[in-house]
Amino acid sequence: MPLYEHVFISRQDLSNAQAESLIEHFGTVLSDNGGSLVDSEYWGVKTMAYKINKNRKGHYAFLKTDAPAPAIQEMERLMRLHDDVMRILTIKVDDHPEGPSVQMQKRDDRGDRRERRN
Repeated sequence: MPLYEHVFISRQDLSNAQAESLIEHFGTVLSDNGGSLVDSEYWGVKTMAYKINKNRKGHYAFLKTDAPAPAIQEMERLMRLHDDVMRILTIKVDDHPEGPSVQMQKRDDRGDRRERRN
């Protein structure tokens, strides 16, 4: 089955538990439609570059999925209809890298940016 990565932003006035329950909710939508949630990360509340629906901040969540296209389409449809979800992004990938995403790695583990340029 194809592999996908999803990032979605939910409203800032949700509690952390409510924002994390959205991850579980969309994971069950995938499993009901023949897919699976490989991994998920809750990135927390972050400030956005611009306002979305009068919100300056939002709860960010990251999902790694293994699902057929109809399951992904159904999950995206439900995300767009959900009142608490403000933005979604879905990307098809070749493989899921091991370990935490770059967003969750400690700053020391990422390495110095100047070293990579040379």
